[in-house]
Amino acid sequence: MTAATETPDTPVERTREPAPQQKQQWNRPAVTRLLRYAVMLAFALFFLIPMYVLLVTSFKPLAEATSAQAWNLPNPATWTVDTWSSVWGQLAPSLWNSVVLAVPAVLISSVLGSLNGFVMAKWRFPGSDVVFTLFLFGMFIPYQAVMIPLRQMMTDAGLMADGGSLFPLILAHAVFGIPICTLIFRNYYAGIPTTLIEAARVDGAGLIRTYASVMLPNSAPAFAVTIIWQFTSVWNDFLFAVFLTNTENAPVTVALNNVAGSMVAPYNEQMAAALLASLPTLLVYIFLGRFFMRGLMAGALKG
Repeated sequence: MTAATETPDTPVERTREPAPQQKQQWNRPAVTRLLRYAVMLAFALFFLIPMYVLLVTSFKPLAEATSAQAWNLPNPATWTVDTWSSVWGQLAPSLWNSVVLAVPAVLISSVLGSLNGFVMAKWRFPGSDVVFTLFLFGMFIPYQAVMIPLRQMMTDAGLMADGGSLFPLILAHAVFGIPICTLIFRNYYAGIPTTLIEAARVDGAGLIRTYASVMLPNSAPAFAVTIIWQFTSVWNDFLFAVFLTNTENAPVTVALNNVAGSMVAPYNEQMAAALLASLPTLLVYIFLGRFFMRGLMAGALKG
């Protein structure tokens, strides 16, 4: 009887022992993942707070667009889209000027940076390290130090004679964007096997043919990085735009600065104008963001 009563207790004890360990094993990764998502959500909400204020204020009438009501949602009885219509009428010509400015400046600096990076990384010549160092110096020259000489040089060359031309501004951004583009492409091309270049040379390909047939098809991630970088820099530039343009051909940053009232600051118009001016860069990041991250992971900004 004693043996019969003891035998059923043994398997019950064996099945109950690993249960707490198994429960702890399953909960720990879930809690860690939940905390990670909570922290990421908190950071995202923190950085979206200014966007919220811009958006809700842009739909308010001028009487409600005050700092005291900045956090309040628009009144359903008085909210309006007239502000957006008014701002679009003021910024539309300048937005087009920024497009005409940014597209050629970004393409020229990216293509020239790609060619320079290829030569510096894979088609080296005597003194290439010195030339590359001089390119890097161009990244650290502040715009404020060259504004007056640059304006005078553009005037002496006759480029400022036509007051309605964006060419001087396009030229300035293209030239000042070459150093950073060269650095990005050189570091990216350094990770491509040299055996591909040697095989192209054996087949009789020259510099341009090797670049066009071997390097250029593999350059999409690096181009995504330089396009996003340069487009953001050119689109948001204000200093060059003030010195090298006038009211007729000013880009959107200058027009955005001019959206101001004489007696009362129209916060609703300023908020709508800021959102409208930042929309193109936001779209560029949305459509090219995954290629940007791929370029970073491929080593485009290493070294």
